Amino acid sequence: MFQSKKMKWSHYSSQEWTLLSIVLAFFFLLGMLSFKQYSKNKALKADDILKDVKKEFLKEGTLDGSWIELTKVPWKKFAHKTDVYYGGISRYEDYKLVQYEFIADAYSGSIIDIYRV
Repeated sequence: MFQSKKMKWSHYSSQEWTLLSIVLAFFFLLGMLSFKQYSKNKALKADDILKDVKKEFLKEGTLDGSWIELTKVPWKKFAHKTDVYYGGISRYEDYKLVQYEFIADAYSGSIIDIYRV
């Protein structure tokens, strides 16, 4: 009763192929940009940042303890605004317990400040 006619790939014109490739390229670029924006606004896990800090401190000697707050805190210095994690490391230096505290960017994981307490 109803006969469907299957179109083969060769029946499409070159203009239709060009339009299809332009549309695919557009959506590919749109996907890349949206993924970049999504990953930029995604915070890292506090435990992963602490592991990185501990790895750097272990290059200089053993550690006695470490901690990090699991909640992000808004932070502003001059014109730079971001969310940060606060943490700390303790170790023995010259037979005395020394403590360090650090501030780490929650999105990039970079250490903003580190100081001896």
